[in-house]
Formats: sequence, C-alpha cells, structure tokens
Amino acid sequence: MTRCAEALVQLLEGYGVETVFGIPGVHTVELYRGLHGSRLQHISPRHEQGAGFMADGYARASGKPGVCFIITGPGMTNIITAMGQAYADSVPMLVISTCNRREHLRLGHGHLHELPDQRALVAGVCAFSHTLQHPSQLPEVLARAFALFGCTRPRPVHIEIPLDVLEMSVDDLDLRPRSLPAAPAPALESIDAAVALISKAKRPLILAGGGAHRASEVLTALAERLQAPVALTTNARGLLCAEHPLLLDGVLSSAHGRELI
Repeated sequence: MTRCAEALVQLLEGYGVETVFGIPGVHTVELYRGLHGSRLQHISPRHEQGAGFMADGYARASGKPGVCFIITGPGMTNIITAMGQAYADSVPMLVISTCNRREHLRLGHGHLHELPDQRALVAGVCAFSHTLQHPSQLPEVLARAFALFGCTRPRPVHIEIPLDVLEMSVDDLDLRPRSLPAAPAPALESIDAAVALISKAKRPLILAGGGAHRASEVLTALAERLQAPVALTTNARGLLCAEHPLLLDGVLSSAHGRELI
C-alpha cells in the first residue's frame, strides 16, 4: 500500500524538487518514512526557523522553491519568521506541515502541539494555506502551488496534512505531476513603447529590484548601452558588480540619492 506521505514525496520529485529542509518529529514520522528510498536530499537544522531560512536562501540561489517539512504547533510557529521574510521578498517556499487528526481539529481538547487554527496563523505570510482533507486533493493542491511559483509573483505556500490523512492509502491516485502553465511573456507592444520612451530620455536612470535577480547580464548590457546609472534595492544587491562605474551603491537609503532619482 502506498500512503499519502509517500505520494507527497513522489509528487515533489516529479516537480523537480531535489532538497527538503526540516526536523523529524513525532508528528512527521510518516513524512520521513516517505523520504526513505527517495532521491530527495534532506538537510536538518537545529531549529525550524533555520529550516525556513535555509529554504529561503536555497530558493534565492537556485531559482527552485525551497521545501520544508515541519511538525504541527511549535514547528509552525518557529518557521513563521522565515516565511514572513520570503513573503516580503517574493521567494518561493513550500511549507508542508502536519496537524492533528481531522476529528480533533479546532476542538481544544489539548492534544499534543495543538493550535486553534494554523491556517489563520500563517495567513499573512503565505500566498495560500490549505488543509488536506483527503489524499485525493494532493495532486491538485501541489499543482496549484507550483503553478503559483512559476507563473505569478512567488511567495510561500503552506499545506497542512492531518495525521490520519498522512497514513491513508493512495493506491488509486494518479501521481504524475500535472502540466503547469507557462510563465507569462512580456507584451511586445509594451516593450516597443518602453524603447520609444527610453530612446528619447535625456537622463535615464535604472532602478532595479529583486524581480530582476535572474537578469544580471541583460541589466548590465542595458545600462552600458544607455550609459544610465543603476540604483539597486536591497533585494537586487549584486546584480551589478561592486566596481561597475554605473552602480549607484546605497543611494536609496539617503536623501541625496532620492533627490538624484
């Protein structure tokens, strides 16, 4: 019998996930049983907040979503700081947490690591949060998460799986990853209009943000072609080398820099 936790790992592999960050705990035993024998590399920090920041850094460096396995309760509260950072900086992060069995949810009976409502807790630091009520929902919810990472502004996604659902059979479930929509391409008319405006500019200045983090070479070429100074937001630091003559380093934090812009 293939369990829901094993199906989750198989689907993550299908979507190209290579690394998972997390700390094994009493509520994530099934998730880690699913990891056994998979191709996924597991990296364990000493604290769930560390797992979140590792996933954040991994996503920034690799361009792939950072994935975390987190226990219910304290694991969830510990990772929220890292999720908030990823949310503010538009970093793709997939947080898979457990929660108590479905018949115990939101009843306040004092079960281990019980919280009144984990989804409400993380609502402000994720694009969406979903409680898996049945394994049949898993393929659709994961497809929604990876579509969001690749086709819109990426931000953390939280999926919580009750302990009883983790153990349920998925033998009749199609575990092939779904086809994802292509990322939107720039509108050619908008590019033409921008070229027309820039070509007439007398004192062009480029303000680059974190959204340009995969376009360092193109940004440098554009700046040199226009001989336009480049100001970088905090999330765009490093897009131009520190010695580049067109780099206006640190100007956004000063009144003089803002006046220049």
